[in-house]
Amino acid sequence: MAKEEKIIRDLTVGSVPKTLLRFATPLFLSGLLQMVYNMVDMIVVGRFVGTQGLSAVAIGGEVLMLLTFVAMGFSNAGQILISRHVGEDDREAVGRMVGTLFTLLLSLAVIVTIIFLFAYQGILRWLNTPEDIWEYTCQYCVTCVYGAVFIYGYNLVSAILRGMGDSKHPFIFIGLASVINIILDILFVGPFGMGPFGAALATVIGQSVSFLFAINLLYRNRAQIHFDFKPAHFRLDPQEIRKLISLGIPMVIQSAAVTFSMLFVNSYVNAYGTVAVAVTGVARKLETMIGVVSQAISAAGGAMVSQALGARKTERVPKIVYTALWVVAIPASVFALVTALHPEWLFGLFSDDPAVLALAVTYVPVAMVQYLGATLRPANFALINGSGNSKLNLAVALLDGIAARIGLALLLGVTLDMGIRGCWYGNALAGCVPFLIGGVYLISGKWKTFKRSETAIDGRPA
Repeated sequence: MAKEEKIIRDLTVGSVPKTLLRFATPLFLSGLLQMVYNMVDMIVVGRFVGTQGLSAVAIGGEVLMLLTFVAMGFSNAGQILISRHVGEDDREAVGRMVGTLFTLLLSLAVIVTIIFLFAYQGILRWLNTPEDIWEYTCQYCVTCVYGAVFIYGYNLVSAILRGMGDSKHPFIFIGLASVINIILDILFVGPFGMGPFGAALATVIGQSVSFLFAINLLYRNRAQIHFDFKPAHFRLDPQEIRKLISLGIPMVIQSAAVTFSMLFVNSYVNAYGTVAVAVTGVARKLETMIGVVSQAISAAGGAMVSQALGARKTERVPKIVYTALWVVAIPASVFALVTALHPEWLFGLFSDDPAVLALAVTYVPVAMVQYLGATLRPANFALINGSGNSKLNLAVALLDGIAARIGLALLLGVTLDMGIRGCWYGNALAGCVPFLIGGVYLISGKWKTFKRSETAIDGRPA
């Protein structure tokens, strides 16, 4: 039998800044690698196929988010709940949650795949996909949907490991996927001339290999998590599924609301033509540069908050929130400076089309607002998600994803006739909503009593 590795780590000991950075660094590097290989898709296609191929991948990437919001929502919920069980030192509950998460997410992957294969053309029409890139966009979307089971599988295994305090192995697996994707991207799109289809195929192959290696790690360490991979244990445990659904559905709605609202906004942007689509797509990729930092801190902070509350160490929670805020502020300032001083260089990495570069310069003020939201969000999401407050999660989802994002985009872009810039600003300003809600929640102290009541329901003393 292969040698076991320690995959469960205590996040409730030691200095908060050191623990947060130690846990978040592999998450950041994982996100950075994922961002790089997503950007490689656009760079390679943009260079070999041109603006049409670049725009097709931009729209296809947004549509692909429709496949993943369910996986992201339930995976994040599973991570928080596993962290709680680890904090409570309840390994049997960890095993039950792992089995429940596997069965639920892989079943949903099959359902989402079937639905999407029937619906993707209608979605593309709703997005006002330009006719000159229709075929390219269809190729990219259909290829990605066939790899949905691997995308869901990778997300669930990574969530399980992060919930146990292990962020190192997810980084290794995403690194493997990135290397495979980059090599195949260049090969498929370049010498083989497969266009956007080749870029999508490279992504699917990279994700599938990564998922298989991740499954192997869990199997080798099955004793630590009380989950032996026998068919009988792949079941929806009644106690754990209630918790997962209670927290997961608001997180799914949160992801879905943001995803659908961004697609709604982009449907207006796409009506401005291929150049506008290309600029918006590149801008979204550039925003992920600070986004990977935000997501890493949010995930790490959420796991730390959940473990701290599970272990009754409530005094650590405000320290985690404040540390998360300043940790993100430093790189966000650097990104803002580079974007402000060298926008043509950044956008020029993806396209040398003069029309694209001319429009790209007008996006710089919007990017500053976007970076501000990216700085303020993660600390607040760490508190809200880590405390397991499903109702507050739902409120953030509805306000951020629907009321603010769509409302502001329509107000600025349509009502005030600011056009494409109004849509951009509406989307960027909505990113500050979680900060307003999370700040009030932190100051109120209600996260303490909420967690105790949830723990008491689970049968443990508050």
